[in-house]
Amino acid sequence: MTTLQEFLNQNIVEGMTKKIPVSERIKDKDGKLFEFEIKSVSQRELRDLRTKYTKINKKGKQEIDSEALNEELVIGCTINPNFKDAASIKATGCVTPSQYLNKVLLPGEIDNINKAILEFSGFGKSIDELVEEVKN
Repeated sequence: MTTLQEFLNQNIVEGMTKKIPVSERIKDKDGKLFEFEIKSVSQRELRDLRTKYTKINKKGKQEIDSEALNEELVIGCTINPNFKDAASIKATGCVTPSQYLNKVLLPGEIDNINKAILEFSGFGKSIDELVEEVKN
């Protein structure tokens, strides 16, 4: 039996990837769902995104541009397909990765990827849900 410390030492979270289906719409010619490869987001990456997309409104309150943050999270944490691929961006008449993302995916598909990245990064369950699992 390993200790908690040994488990943590043997299960480094850096560089974790996972393949996920995104939508019933995205299938190959044989009808098999394509899988997107995502990576977990690091604490630093998430903090930097939050800082980048937090603005002070006219009333002096902080507001987060969650749509832009979520798009950049998906662009940055999706390995395959590569939403930063210059040839694909150009081929679809886009100029930025964000434009490309929104041209090739439906809003719900973008949201599905975003949720999968956050869940894969440890944000999927509340602490209360984890406590219940431990009890059972």
